[in-house]
Amino acid sequence: MEKIMFHPEGEEPVEFYVLEQTRIGGVDYILVTDVEEGDGEALIMKDISGDGEEEGVFTIVSDDEELAAVAGMFENMLEDVEFENA
Repeated sequence: MEKIMFHPEGEEPVEFYVLEQTRIGGVDYILVTDVEEGDGEALIMKDISGDGEEEGVFTIVSDDEELAAVAGMFENMLEDVEFENA
């Protein structure tokens, strides 16, 4: 499973495992988790990088409608993934 490192501003770097990725309406989304196997915390993040940027800039999807739509897409893509409302 691919691991990626995030560098939140003013915080220590955090590693996540990428479960899946998709593109919806021209926007790239990734589903990440904090554990390689088993039940863990999952986040849906979207790429907000500008064109031509070398490194991706991701933010956690927080809009309820956008989150529900993208979560539904990931649930369809991955048979063993089910999202619960936090």
